[in-house]
Amino acid sequence: MKTVYLLNGPNLNMLGKREPGIYGADTLVSIEADCISFGKTIGMTVECRQSNHEGQLIDWIHEAGEKAAGIVFNPGAYTHTSVALHDAIKSVPHVPVVEIHLTNVHAREAFRQKSYISPVAIGVICGFGPLGYQLALRALAERLG
Repeated sequence: MKTVYLLNGPNLNMLGKREPGIYGADTLVSIEADCISFGKTIGMTVECRQSNHEGQLIDWIHEAGEKAAGIVFNPGAYTHTSVALHDAIKSVPHVPVVEIHLTNVHAREAFRQKSYISPVAIGVICGFGPLGYQLALRALAERLG
């Protein structure tokens, strides 16, 4: 089984509590459990991690360069601000990254429509809520063969 890192950025630990009208009622714990289960059905071991700290996310991206076949990444608000995460992904070019967002960021505020992650990701999935994570895992599985 291939190991895939599922990384979630700032405030995603608050899913189910934070603005459920926008982000839904599912918790990150339930989304991660669904991803772990779905990963098994497609031959992947999904390792889930969340941090509100940019440096920790960077460290995990670097670690993925040594230990993972790919990354599914919801960078949260860092999507729109972090050149450092962009550079971290570029530092492990052999590890494909799928960018994921629960909401359709293109239908939201203008500042959410710019991503520093998209140019270094193999693809972006947004607007499908928690299902988007499974779509990202499926896409990554197809890319990895």
